[in-house]
Amino acid sequence: MTQRVHSIAVIGGDGIGPEVTGAALEVVRAAGVSFTTKEFDLGAARYLRDGFVLDDATLERLRGFDAIMLGAIGPAIGDTRIPGGTLERGLLLRMRFGLDLYINFRPFHAVQGSLAEGCDFAIVRENTEGPYAGEGGVLRYGTPHEVATQGSVNTRFGVERCVRYAFDHAARAARPKVTLVHKTNVLIYAGDLWSRVVAEVKKEYPQVEVDYNHVDAACIYLVEDPQRYSVIVTDNLFGDILSDLAGAVTGGIGFAASGNINPTKSGASLFEPVHGAAHDIVGTNRANPLAAVSSAVLMLEHLGENEAAARIAAAVRDFQGDASILGTSGITAQLLERL
Repeated sequence: MTQRVHSIAVIGGDGIGPEVTGAALEVVRAAGVSFTTKEFDLGAARYLRDGFVLDDATLERLRGFDAIMLGAIGPAIGDTRIPGGTLERGLLLRMRFGLDLYINFRPFHAVQGSLAEGCDFAIVRENTEGPYAGEGGVLRYGTPHEVATQGSVNTRFGVERCVRYAFDHAARAARPKVTLVHKTNVLIYAGDLWSRVVAEVKKEYPQVEVDYNHVDAACIYLVEDPQRYSVIVTDNLFGDILSDLAGAVTGGIGFAASGNINPTKSGASLFEPVHGAAHDIVGTNRANPLAAVSSAVLMLEHLGENEAAARIAAAVRDFQGDASILGTSGITAQLLERL
C-alpha cells in the first residue's frame, strides 16, 4: 500500500513562529508521516515590508492544501506601525471565514503543578459567527455623540453544526458530557437559540450528559473546579476568552494547542499554537515548541494519521525536564528520541 503524501502549507509568520513550526514538522516527519511543504510569507513582517496581508489568489492557493501549519502572527510589543485589527481581521479571520473553519478546537491536558493538574477537557468554539462576523457600524465618528454598534450573528445552521461537533467529540470522550456556556439570562435571543439546539441534538446522543453554565460562572469553575468539564461548547467570543483562561490554569498558553477546523474538508484546516510571537527571544533557543507539536498532533488526527498522532501525543505527555532550560533544540531532541 502506497503511503499518502500530505501537502502542508506553512505560515511561519512572525517572531518565534518559524522556529516552533520547524520543530513541530521535524517531529511529524520523525513519526513516519510523509508530507510536502510550501512556505507562505504572511504576517506582520510581510505587511511592514510591502503592505500585503492576504488576497483572494493566496486564499485560494491555501484552500488546495491538506492542512495549514501556522506559527505566530503579530508585531513586536510596542510596535504601533500596524493599525489594530489589520492582521486579525485581514489574515486570521479572513482565513477562518474564507476556508469555513467553523470549529475552533482546543484540547487541554493539565501539566503537573498547574491549577487544574490531572484534568483533561476540551473547548469547542464556534469560529465563524458571533460578534466576530463583523456586523455593526459607527455613526458620528469622533464626535461627542458617537454611536458604535457591534452585533452578534448566530444562525441555526452555524450553531447546530458546532453543537453536533461537540456532541460527536463528547461521545468518544472518557466522560461523555457537554456543557453549554453562554449568558442566556441576558443574551436572550442568541442564548435561546443555542439552548434549543443543544436540547434537540442531545436527543440523538442519549449517552451524553448535558449541563449549562453562565459564562461568568464558567470562569470561576475553570479556576476552582475544572474537573467538572469534559467538553465545553460555546460561541465565538466566549470561546475566545474561556480558551485562554483554560490555557492559563492547565499550565500556560505556552503548552496550548488549537485547530481551526473545517470538518467537511472543503477548505484546508489550520493548526496553530496559541502563544504570541515573542520577538524578544527569537534566535535564542528559548522558544518552547510543545504547543506547536501538540497542534501538529491535531493536524495528524484531522488527516487520518492517528497512529503517528498518538505516538507524538504520548511523547509530549511523557516529556521530562524544564522546558526553559532545555530550550527549543533540547525539547525537540527529547521528543525525537522518544519517537
